[in-house]
Amino acid sequence: MINEFEQSTLDIDWFFTNGEEICFIASGGGKLPSSIYNGEENIKIVAAYFHSLPPIGGIAVNPNLDKIVGKDAVTDRYLYDFNEMATRGIYAYDKTVLNNYSDANYHLVAQPVVPLKINQLPFEIANHLVEVKEFNPFKLTLNIESI
Repeated sequence: MINEFEQSTLDIDWFFTNGEEICFIASGGGKLPSSIYNGEENIKIVAAYFHSLPPIGGIAVNPNLDKIVGKDAVTDRYLYDFNEMATRGIYAYDKTVLNNYSDANYHLVAQPVVPLKINQLPFEIANHLVEVKEFNPFKLTLNIESI
């Protein structure tokens, strides 16, 4: 279990699905959905799987990103992990207000040109993702309280 202190001080990578596409989120010190903080081992399994995938296509960076995080913050270093996930077909989000535990708002950083579909995943990985499900299509902003 990932306790409240760990959630508020760590940038935890986690994944979910809308039943078709896959999403990556960097928590930025924010509160996690209960299905995530109770499934710490699942996070590691799913993250290892996605990090091992080869790139499958190009990406599109959110054109409003400099307005959301600030022009000086949008660097190659900032974009690296988000772009890596997007090249693997995964929508990539970041916490909008970092280290604010109770704020549940996230913004899209990068999206894949060729989205990876849940039906392309091994059963074990897809099964872990289905536990954390967002029913609305992915948007430029996201509030995880609905997850």
